[in-house]
Amino acid sequence: MGKASCSKSPAQLEHGLFLQALLLLLLLCCRHVSSQCKILRCNSDFVAATLNLRGAGRSAAYCTALRSYSHCTRRTARTCRGDLAFHSAVHGIEDLMIQHNCSKDGPTSPPRPRAPTPDHQSFPASEMCDYEKTFRSKHGRPPRYQHCAAFGDPHVRTFHDDFHTCRVEGAWPLLDNEYLFVQATSAPVAEGSNATVTSKLTIIFKNMKECTEQKVYRAELDNVPAAFEDGSVTGGERPGGVGLRIHERSPGRHVEIRAPYIGTTIAVRQAARQLSFSIRAAEEVTRAFTAEQDLQLCVAGCPRSQRISRSVRSRAAAQAARALCKATLPVEDVYFQSCVFDVVTSGDANFTMAARGALEDARDFLPDAEKLHIFQAGAGCPSASPSFLLLLLLICALRSQL
Repeated sequence: MGKASCSKSPAQLEHGLFLQALLLLLLLCCRHVSSQCKILRCNSDFVAATLNLRGAGRSAAYCTALRSYSHCTRRTARTCRGDLAFHSAVHGIEDLMIQHNCSKDGPTSPPRPRAPTPDHQSFPASEMCDYEKTFRSKHGRPPRYQHCAAFGDPHVRTFHDDFHTCRVEGAWPLLDNEYLFVQATSAPVAEGSNATVTSKLTIIFKNMKECTEQKVYRAELDNVPAAFEDGSVTGGERPGGVGLRIHERSPGRHVEIRAPYIGTTIAVRQAARQLSFSIRAAEEVTRAFTAEQDLQLCVAGCPRSQRISRSVRSRAAAQAARALCKATLPVEDVYFQSCVFDVVTSGDANFTMAARGALEDARDFLPDAEKLHIFQAGAGCPSASPSFLLLLLLICALRSQL
């Protein structure tokens, strides 16, 4: 079982300090970055490339990312001449390459991958809208998948297995990329409460001519339809077959939307007085976004200002909630913690179903069973995560273009 920890290696601390220093500088000067200078894009690509480096190959992969970062800065040098953020990045790269003993010559990373579109000439019509088959044909291996979920208070499990409890009142995007847009609308769980729950979900499957026309799915409390907004249950017939379809798992309570043309499956549930969202998506699809699509809870988690602790102050209420949650969630992981928090906050024992449903979806959707359970303190790690730094870098990039 994977276990989250706040302890970091010296190399991770060094990397984190560099990113935080870079972020601080960018926040101070991003309003003055020339619209022609693309250094912010170089910065965000480097952060994205080093978010989840672990294991024996971390050093080589880190050097590859640094060389790519260096090449990116050289490509934009002419338009960034005299820019403080640009020169700070250049010096930071040089220092890190020396500290990590990285050679200036060597492999570099390709640009951030985008999900491939079907190739009429390469694949038969029967496979055109089957992402997994076309990926296997191209690469000789199955695609990698990622999982994200939002349920309960809401609690968000990101594609990178970060776990946040958020207040996020109002409409917030869970996903916003080339193929999908998912927005969750939240409202207070009770009058005067900081805790919120998802009351509405809007999912847009963007037009992909070969496999589906644009389809919109909307769910609200007590209205989880088994059809798209136009009344259809598929994305229409195409040469490659039906690329998008809704399946009703439990009438009015649980639907599953399968989009094999982008290697994606989405589950929408209602449990008690809240909606939950879970997704399993091909890794390339989850990364198919630009710097302008900067705010996605499934990618970077909740902004720090919107995160709240899952700690419960009332010992008596917590004990009663723990007993209820233990009946359906025997492992005391973040799903269990979330269950206890939701039951105490809402006063509704039915909220145990939200965490249980999210755990069931995770069990079905996660590519790695060892990552099913996450263990962390109720308040989470106190330091800024790379995911959060990436979010702010992208926000800065967006603001600089305004």
